[in-house]
Order: sequence, then C-alpha cells, then structure tokens
Amino acid sequence: MKNNQVLNVINPSTGVTVTDLPVDNADSAVHKLSQAQALFADKSRHLSLDERIAILEKLAMLIEREHESFEMTIAQEGGKPLCDARVEVSRAVAGIRTAIATVSDHRGQVIPLGYQQSSSGRIAFTQVSPRGVVLAFSAFNHPLNLIIHQIIPAFATGCPCVVKPARDTPMSCIKLVEAMYQVGVPQDYIRYVILEDLNIADALVRSKEIAFFSFIGSAKVGWMLRSRLQPGVRCALEHGGVAPCIVSASADIKKAIPAITKGAYYHAGQVCVSTQRVYVEESIYEHFVEQLTIAVNALVLGPATEEATDVGPLIRPQEALRVHEWVEEAKQMGATVAVGGVAPQGNFYQPTLLLSPHVESKVSCEEIFGPVLCVYPVRDLDHALGLANIEPHAFQASIFTEQLDEVYRAYAAFDASAIMVNDHTAFRDDAMPFAGLNASGLGVGGIPYTIEEMQFEKMLVLNQH
Repeated sequence: MKNNQVLNVINPSTGVTVTDLPVDNADSAVHKLSQAQALFADKSRHLSLDERIAILEKLAMLIEREHESFEMTIAQEGGKPLCDARVEVSRAVAGIRTAIATVSDHRGQVIPLGYQQSSSGRIAFTQVSPRGVVLAFSAFNHPLNLIIHQIIPAFATGCPCVVKPARDTPMSCIKLVEAMYQVGVPQDYIRYVILEDLNIADALVRSKEIAFFSFIGSAKVGWMLRSRLQPGVRCALEHGGVAPCIVSASADIKKAIPAITKGAYYHAGQVCVSTQRVYVEESIYEHFVEQLTIAVNALVLGPATEEATDVGPLIRPQEALRVHEWVEEAKQMGATVAVGGVAPQGNFYQPTLLLSPHVESKVSCEEIFGPVLCVYPVRDLDHALGLANIEPHAFQASIFTEQLDEVYRAYAAFDASAIMVNDHTAFRDDAMPFAGLNASGLGVGGIPYTIEEMQFEKMLVLNQH
C-alpha cells in the first residue's frame, strides 16, 4: 500500500544520505489510522494495564541495552552532538519509567453521594479510560525524546497511536517503534507514517477516527492544523518561544556564564526554549560580556559524531543561511558582533554573540532556532522585566540572582509558564509540566500531564434501592 517514492535522510554534519525510506501514500496512511481505530473499537483486543506496564518495563531495559545505537542514530540524522544525544537517550528511558509510575497510580475516585435525599441509596465511582486514537506529529530537534513524549503516554493509557516523525529525522522514531514491536506491542497499537505530501497529513488531521491530536512544531502550522480538527477532538500544541533571561547585579557570574552558554547553544540553539535574550544590569554588563565572550569562543563547532563537539550543524543548509541573514540584519540595525557572525559553511554556523541588537530586529523578536545569543544592558530589574515580556511567545524564562526578593518579583512579573532561578531557560525534566502560553502552545506537556489528557474519568452510579 505504498508508492514508489522514497525519503532521503541526510546526515546534516556530512551532507551524505544515511538511508532512503519508503513514503506512505494516502491509502497507506489512512489504512494505518483505520487499523488503530478498529483496535480501539474492539475491546477484546485491548491490553490490560498490567500487560502494558510489563511491556513498557521491557522497552526501557531494551533501550538501555541499545543506548549507544540510539545515541548514534540521533547524532547521524539530527546533528545533535553525542554528549547531548546520550542525555536524550537517558531521558527517553526515564520518560518510559515515569509513564509506568504515572499509570500505576492513576486511579479514579469515589464520588460522595447520599448527603441529600435525591442521591440517597446511590454509590458512584470513576475509573480512568483511554480517549481513543492518538495522532501525533513530531519535530526534528529531539527525534527520540519528543516521540517518547507522544507515543509512550498513548500506549500507557491504552490509546492506539499513529505518529508522523519529522521528515528530517524519522530514523529514531522508526527505531523506537520497532523496539516496541520487539517487546510485544501489537502493531495496531503503534504505527508510524512517513509523509512528504502535506495534503495527506491534512487528511489525517481532519479524520473522524482520531480522538487526540498531539503536535510539536511551528506555531503557524500547529494553529492551522488545530482548525482542521473535528468537533470534540482534544489537542496539545507545543510551539516555540523567544526565551528571556535576566542577570541581576547580585548574580554569581561564575555560575551564570556556563549555564547561559549551555542554554543558548545546546543543539545549536534548535530548542524551543533556547536562551535567546539576556538582559544584564548595567553595573555588571561589561564584566559579564567579557566572560561570556570567552565562554562562547571556547565552544567547539564540529560534526555531531565527534566526542569533542559542543555545537553541531543546523538541520538544513537553508536554516544556516536564514540565521546568517538575521544576524546581518541585526548588524545593519546597530548590533555589535562579539563572537561569530561569519557566513555559514554548509549546515554549520559559528556560535554567535550579539550585543544590543535593535528590539525590532528579527533576532530580538522572533525565534532564532540557531546558535545566536543576544545580550542587552538594562538599568534595573524592572527595566529587564519590561523588555522580557514584550514578545507574545511565552514559554520558559530565567533569572540569575542571589536576592530572594528578586526571585519573587521575577516570578510574579515574567510572562511565562515556568521560571528558572539560577539556571538556563532550556532546563526540563520530563516529569515537569511543560506548556507554552499565548502563541507558544495549547495544553500541558510532560509525561504525567499528557497521560492525564489522553484519559477521561468514566463514572458508574449504582442505585441500591
């Protein structure tokens, strides 16, 4: 049920084709979705909770055994340096175990009845039930862990799932799905589709056979696809942000510099909560910039599969060119280039540090999604908070300070869903709620919260009269 088209998966570090994958046509994609719906409709084929937990435990152990293989797949297809790919695989294993713990403790509740005459003689309780078929569209930047966040909660709750990985990084998804088959997951519980035709993707989203839609990617596409959903379909959207960070005059600079450097240049800045804007109080600005410049200059740019690499390639050469165009615009509008800013070589763009770019330049007000950090001097904390909240992309923010009152002020004032203190904006634990506000998303991510969204409480009322 497939056509003869293939998808070329390119190693962004080398430009060499890693593999060619067959592409699903409309009939194939729709058939997989129909199979998932048929499974959900047939209660006799459902796996029990204990069966699902046992399978997930086997899956976690399998990924642990094949840790290095998953690491290399992430590095080869996504350009994520090995040091970070290792962390991603470890997070994937931890995410599976978080899912196990969550569904093991996900019970219903007893509803208090009998306190008034109309409910006398009745007993009511709820149990959690799966909503139905999950359709998941994923992103390239965490090709294993984002898939984990989408399909593992689905399976854990008993929801069949059809997942579309990013076309740049499908191999980690395929590897995970095949591992799930290996440990006993029936195929109709989880299917992947490889799509290049956006019309097919649109048709899947419009389907009456889905109950939950999970999307990770650009806001433009995500909000558009939401409008295509059938009435009653739940959805979760995870988009990007223009993450701000404030460095107070009281901050410990020695701790702030390595944290901010990691938050800004991790995976070449291709993270939805990458530190992008840093507001530094004027009294420490020069010293901060001096130390940050040293740290950025020390970063090693190179192929993702080399152990020494700190910053790898961008996912496509067009992205490297786009980032450079934005930097050039910032320079023309008055920004000072402290580090980098040179023309890209293929997919590689040198880690770049910009000082005082204009607030209306793209690097200040749009998500860069590249290895570029902007630093601005500010008078005080109130000035910094005012600038930090200009953009509507509210996700995660951070502040470096040694003053408790500044922590509380920032927490109250930041237009963000999570505030990090003395840490970079890109920190995430998979048990945390992870939610974009305003234009940055809809719903709450994080494995326990996704599990909650993919279930509902089904009530039984027993009349004893």
